[in-house]
Amino acid sequence: MLETVTTDMRTLHAVADLRHAVRGWRRSGLTVGLVPTMGALHDGHLSLVRAALRATDRVIVSIFVNPTQFDNPADLETYPRVMEADARLLADAGAHVLYAPTVAQMYPPGFATTVSVRGVSEGLCGAHRPGHFDGVATVVCKLFLQSQADAAFFGEKDFQQVHVVRRMAADLDIPTRVEACPTRREADGLAMSSRNRRLVGPGDRERAGVLPATLDDAARAIAGGQPVGPVLAAARARLLAAGFGDVEYLEMRRAADLAPLAALNGQPARLLAAAWLAGVRLIDNVPVMPAGEDVRALP
Repeated sequence: MLETVTTDMRTLHAVADLRHAVRGWRRSGLTVGLVPTMGALHDGHLSLVRAALRATDRVIVSIFVNPTQFDNPADLETYPRVMEADARLLADAGAHVLYAPTVAQMYPPGFATTVSVRGVSEGLCGAHRPGHFDGVATVVCKLFLQSQADAAFFGEKDFQQVHVVRRMAADLDIPTRVEACPTRREADGLAMSSRNRRLVGPGDRERAGVLPATLDDAARAIAGGQPVGPVLAAARARLLAAGFGDVEYLEMRRAADLAPLAALNGQPARLLAAAWLAGVRLIDNVPVMPAGEDVRALP
């Protein structure tokens, strides 16, 4: 398999080449970090690269638009693919390897194995995207085993995904440490996402900022002692009034294990939401901390 070079970063496409590179690093006593992505990179992704560079000696960034985690074929077809621009960003950020396998490399003929994580994958996005987390768990499991990374870095924007990946790695005794990094946001608070670039209609981008503002206000109200049910009902109504076409879910869950919560009860929680705006599905979450608490929800 040919290898291309952008500045000091190598781009690899085959598992064998990736493992060869990792073996060389291991012989030199170096630690390895992994940042799994689907490309269309933004500063949220690059913040994960920076975190990986601080924590490990060598950093692999994977770009693979994983077909098995898409429940909507149209969403897969239109997912942005800008590999050349992504490679330039990663080289400038200091990544050591861009791993960009093909679908045939990841799912060769006869591929017949699926990793399914129960519990934390249920409800929320799992309820609205059948099979999504099976696809996520399967591809991330493969990436962990292919890279043999010491640590992998994920954004807290995909809060449920982090729980699924952690559960998968723990249950299968994969030694890769899963690090959750804070959500990166635009100036108006909107969580950075590759899908944001689809908000191109008049006023769409401005309306999108209502989602984080609504979650922040609801979190403060609940932390201040207001009852959860009425707060969430008002938050849902605010989103619909702002022009969101559908609010798939808006729930409070226990931060440690995503168990549903009807009241804060002195434990760290998260408000999680998924809502559609102009044909774009936006997800976000914010912490809800008991009074006087200031701890990370995902250690």
